[in-house]
Amino acid sequence: MLATRPTELHLTLAPQRRFEAIDVNTRIAREVGDVLRRHCRALYCSMHTTAGYIEQSLSTRLRDNHDRLSQFVGSFLELFPEGAEYRHDRMELRSELTAAQRKVEPRNADSHLTYIGAGLRNCVTYQTRPDAPVYFIDLDGTPDATSRRRTTTILAYDHERVVASTSVRVPVSKHPIDSVNLADPRLGLLEQVNQLLARTGLERGRVDLVIEPGERNVGLTVNEYETLLMQNDLVDVLRNPLHFARLKGRNLLDDPLAIPGKTLSYAKYDVVRVLNSLMEALRLDQSSFERLVAKVMAVPARRFMRSRRVSFLAAQDGAHPVARIVRGTYQSPILVQWQPAVEQQRQLDIAIVQLS
Repeated sequence: MLATRPTELHLTLAPQRRFEAIDVNTRIAREVGDVLRRHCRALYCSMHTTAGYIEQSLSTRLRDNHDRLSQFVGSFLELFPEGAEYRHDRMELRSELTAAQRKVEPRNADSHLTYIGAGLRNCVTYQTRPDAPVYFIDLDGTPDATSRRRTTTILAYDHERVVASTSVRVPVSKHPIDSVNLADPRLGLLEQVNQLLARTGLERGRVDLVIEPGERNVGLTVNEYETLLMQNDLVDVLRNPLHFARLKGRNLLDDPLAIPGKTLSYAKYDVVRVLNSLMEALRLDQSSFERLVAKVMAVPARRFMRSRRVSFLAAQDGAHPVARIVRGTYQSPILVQWQPAVEQQRQLDIAIVQLS
């Protein structure tokens, strides 16, 4: 394949259902032709906190199949049902909003938690396969297509190379369960990233934030850092992933699986039905399913927060001659821990990746 300059594309999407998976590759082919065939890789980026992508490895495991993807996401929608008693959705507690904003602010804590739990990403890198779908997954769409627009950026390229890297220490509290907004200006992390980008002189690239391999009981996500969502609803889920679930049917005790004794506190929930849906979507065999049950029930936080890496597009804008980190209005990288850290700090590795 002949080398060529990266190709940057911007799409506007209008999901018409609360959960909708839109094949972005089909849209690209229809609107701009076979541009993806000219490149080996593509970076897909969402600018939203309730809509994103899954990693290519997971999509492959789901056989790039829309029905299996729907089943996979649907399992998490059962864990986080719309209209449950989320603190984030109690507008009378949202002191950062004006009275007018409270009237129109969406009640969508379920969408945020599903995004985190299902492992959706704001940015993913795929080996290009133009004939295979890449799904933009919206968890908070609306039937009124004129009132909700989603934007996604795709950067198709051929080669990547790390051109700068550094490590930082992120202070955390002594609390076992804690979340840190890495976009907080007082922390200075994103400004440090932008300074690193400026020194490289890149026009565009990718920024990777990665938990240092030796760190334990900690993960990363990109979402809205709203206090009630992060310090109440997410904490409840990390303590018990089934906190908000409205599950009916068989009791866990009625299932013949050998469930470890320490998981019996969850027996009042029909978690088997949810995990069975995951088993079918991921095509797990029975022994793998039994291990999945034990792991999810025994170590809920670690299974819920699987991501140790998040990425962002870096690109120029009209106000800056060199690339800067690109993120949506409400997007923040968030570090979440569920056990206290040694010396109350976590190490984070930062890599600036040139895409050409």
